[in-house]
Amino acid sequence: MKADLFRCVGQCGARFFILSFLWFWVSAFGSLRAQVEDRYIEVTGTAEMEIVPDRIHYIIEIREYFAEEFDGHSKPEEYRTKVPLKRIEKDLRKSLLSAGISDSDIQTQEVGDYWRQEGREFLVSKRFDITLHSFGQIDGIIRHVDAKGVNTMYIGEMENDSMAGYHQRGKIEALKAAERKAAYMVAALGKRLGPVLRIVENPGSDSYGMAKRSNVMFSDAAAFDGFRSIKNTYSVLVRFEIVD
Repeated sequence: MKADLFRCVGQCGARFFILSFLWFWVSAFGSLRAQVEDRYIEVTGTAEMEIVPDRIHYIIEIREYFAEEFDGHSKPEEYRTKVPLKRIEKDLRKSLLSAGISDSDIQTQEVGDYWRQEGREFLVSKRFDITLHSFGQIDGIIRHVDAKGVNTMYIGEMENDSMAGYHQRGKIEALKAAERKAAYMVAALGKRLGPVLRIVENPGSDSYGMAKRSNVMFSDAAAFDGFRSIKNTYSVLVRFEIVD
């Protein structure tokens, strides 16, 4: 009885081993066959678009200063006459008005203290976000604003109301570029391009705005020329089937 039991177990084990081996062989063969038959080409397509912004955020930071800083002979320890922030802001708004900028386009972004060496007075600063609608307005600001009290001026974010449409067109052009690239590469091998198998949009390829920030000195208007448009690059990874 015991011998029959061992014999049965042995036969069952053998059958299980054979079935497992056959299953592994069929799976491996099927996988290999799929790899051989699944012929494809994978390429990256890119496209660039240059967009003229219809809103430009221009940042101006003003800061208190001492009148003696500009007399040409006083040393820092001799500075006494501090020009208050209120007066600097008043002069700035007057200059902006002369440049055609209304108060409704000026937003206060930040107010803070400027740290100086121990024993010296703090200088209060204030930052403004000015909404412009053309780069010609920047040229006007540069001509009218006085350097005294202005700590920095630069281009912040640039926007366009039709940005979503531009993004769509850019991605379509990137897909077309990928198709053209794949087609001529496959044709060089005497093959043809089959249907699309996979599309992956490269993340961050349509970023814009803050990347266009500039710390150009306010007195150099021509230096802004390289920042007068939004330049976006779109990129997609596309897999196509290869057919005979």
